Amino acid sequence: MQFRRHALRAGMAALVAAGLGGCALGPDFKTPAAPTAAGDSYTPTPLASTTASSPGAAGGAQQFVAGQDIPAQWWTVFRSPALDQLIRGALAQNPNMAAAEASLRQAQESYNAQAGSLVYPSVNGQLGVARQKTAATGGNQGGVFNLYNASVNVAYTPDVFGSTRRTLEGAQAQVDYQRFQVEATYLTLSANVVTTAIREASLRAQLKATREVLDALNQQLGVIDKQFQLGAVPRNTLLSQRNQAAQIAATLPPLEKALAQSRHQLSVLAGKLPSEAGMPEFALESLTLPDTLPVSLPSALVRQRPDIRASEEQLHAASAAIGVATAAQYPQFTLSGSYGSSAQTFSKLFDAETTAWNLAAGLTAPIFNGGALSAKKRAAEAAYDVAAAQYRATVLNAFQNVADSLRALDSDAAALKAQAEAESLAAESLALATQQYKLGGISYLSLLDAQRSYQQAHVALVQAQAARYADTAALFQALGGGWWNRAGGVPAATAVSAAAPYGSAK
Repeated sequence: MQFRRHALRAGMAALVAAGLGGCALGPDFKTPAAPTAAGDSYTPTPLASTTASSPGAAGGAQQFVAGQDIPAQWWTVFRSPALDQLIRGALAQNPNMAAAEASLRQAQESYNAQAGSLVYPSVNGQLGVARQKTAATGGNQGGVFNLYNASVNVAYTPDVFGSTRRTLEGAQAQVDYQRFQVEATYLTLSANVVTTAIREASLRAQLKATREVLDALNQQLGVIDKQFQLGAVPRNTLLSQRNQAAQIAATLPPLEKALAQSRHQLSVLAGKLPSEAGMPEFALESLTLPDTLPVSLPSALVRQRPDIRASEEQLHAASAAIGVATAAQYPQFTLSGSYGSSAQTFSKLFDAETTAWNLAAGLTAPIFNGGALSAKKRAAEAAYDVAAAQYRATVLNAFQNVADSLRALDSDAAALKAQAEAESLAAESLALATQQYKLGGISYLSLLDAQRSYQQAHVALVQAQAARYADTAALFQALGGGWWNRAGGVPAATAVSAAAPYGSAK
């Protein structure tokens, strides 16, 4: 009996080892090569190494540093403790972030379930007892007796042609896809908080600028009203001033509405209800414009952008699916064995005369299926072509994002310089027009034109200042956000690869 037990175990171990040593059909996945950019540039014509500078807030020149790495908490370049605290809270409480992390855990456990059911033999124990009566036939008297059964059953499907390996390779790719989806959610959430805070600061500054202009108009309106009461100016002059003030006042409610909506959006991004208190307020003066900006090399961008890495893993899964479809066209082997005992009394279980065992092997080979298996393989190959095209589209969009951000930084710095000059000239013109009007040198319509020009230039200056902060945030987001420099974060999911029975084909 001991010999039989050892023979059973040795036989099953040999068959399992034979199954593990098979080949894996289908293509071995290779990471797509990074696109080659002419002159390591994102734009058709190289940009200047430094942006334009201008006097006043947000007017400092910014220098582009090629190849400089990106900090994990990239938003700290704005040097705003309130912004840093808000983002940390949002990353901990935002439901979209929690959903992405839960999806990663789900993918990991799905991989573990597949690995457990496909890689290892299934071993089941069975124990039963029955009481039965047999009929008397011929010389058999029949009677009532108990029957005890105990057995261990082992079944295994050797992975001779790599179907299991390709299946697990695809499952691992799905785990990595979800891991990069977590990083994409992390980046999108932090960038949304930054841009919304900048929008709030811009709207707050626009409101302040508009109210300053409106206060000046109302002061002039008071003077003109007194002049009208004394008969010094006609009624149409008073009405023109009132109309100008009313038009400026009409721009306040939309700005106030937009500011309130930005505040509501910040609350939701932080995982809070809009009615909850304690949200910080942001102003352009509380943010610092960084004087140096990293510009990753084009060859490094494809490894930094989480959306590109996620798309790559979808391509990897599609490659593994071709291997699964290819292996399905080949024979499938099955191995099984059992060892047990059957006795009429419990005490005789596993006695030599009551034990039984068996070893079995089977082969199932497709002979005719109407071309279904070949069609499935061609469908898997087409799905790979789809994933490859989507990967290329993701890469192209990523390079466009960086190119757009770099151009915006350069152009908006020049625009701010021009707008600062325009605002300065408009303020000087308004002061001169006001003095000339008091002396009777110009008509009131000329004064209104000067007031209107200054108001437009003043608000446009604030918008141009805010654009430089928004452009800076857009560049960090376009370059991937520095998630690879974050210690102890979600990327620990790569441990799944190390624990996998089969390594990926990368």
